[in-house]
Amino acid sequence: MFYICKMNSPKGADEIANKIREKGIYKVTIIGSMVNFMLVVFKFIAGIWGHSAAMIADAVHSLSDFITDVIVIIFVRISNKPVDKGHDYGHGKYETMATAIIGSILLLVGFGVLWNGASEIISFIKGETLQSPGILALIAAILSIIAKEILYRYTVIKGKQLNSQAVTANAWHHRSDALSSIGTAIGIGGAILLGDNWRVLDPIAAVIVSFFIMKVSIQLLIPCLDELLEKSLPDDVEKEIESIVTSFDGVKQPHNLRTRRIGNHYAIEIHIRMDGNISLCEAHHTATQIENKLKDQYGQDTHIGIHVEPIKSIPKTGNIPASNK
Repeated sequence: MFYICKMNSPKGADEIANKIREKGIYKVTIIGSMVNFMLVVFKFIAGIWGHSAAMIADAVHSLSDFITDVIVIIFVRISNKPVDKGHDYGHGKYETMATAIIGSILLLVGFGVLWNGASEIISFIKGETLQSPGILALIAAILSIIAKEILYRYTVIKGKQLNSQAVTANAWHHRSDALSSIGTAIGIGGAILLGDNWRVLDPIAAVIVSFFIMKVSIQLLIPCLDELLEKSLPDDVEKEIESIVTSFDGVKQPHNLRTRRIGNHYAIEIHIRMDGNISLCEAHHTATQIENKLKDQYGQDTHIGIHVEPIKSIPKTGNIPASNK
């Protein structure tokens, strides 16, 4: 017999919890987008007027932050939709897709910054004179470091509280922008203070920053690809699942465990063996208890399938008389 256990939590409570989570995600994302928009405008002005390639690259990075904020708002709204006829497992992977888009944008931005900085370094090596960055660009870099680090700390805390992959990914986007601005500030400051022969520090800073950006993007993309490719949950989680299942009396030999992530939720399928002489109602009752305990551990939106089989009995054999040869 095969039991697909449905969610037992009240529908109204789940809807209220989802709405609270959605509002929390919108709030933190809108705050971040407002800060990003102001930084984008200020950095572009400072980069153009201050003749700083590193600052313009940093402005492009901040622009990617603003774009990802918009992506988070759109996709999180979709991911919080309830199960419907066309989506039996919900819409959780839309948030995973949003995280993958953020990571991809970061990777492209990183390559762009690398290309631009490397081009200027090559020009300097060829003997071309680079423009000296202005003090306005340095001020913009320092203000960006402060603003983005504060925004990172706020967003990463909210991402954990709201259990949102997209918000946490966005927090790391803020941190990468703060690191970008640190490199930018060092490059601009060195180019200003050390004289004409050190103007190349500005594009060098841009190149160094590009590697930070690409590193963060890869760290975001790998878990997304794992989920989209249906990678199993970590071994320690699967062992914990088996431990919970076998904690019930009469449940033996858990096997064929299959697990995966669906956005911020788990999907668990498992086969168990029980005494074949018990009633169908008793087996169903035990399976329901297992389901409830797993949901208490991993969340009420966990998708659970439990297949119950009779314990394989070993046939009794009598004494076999020795053959006379």
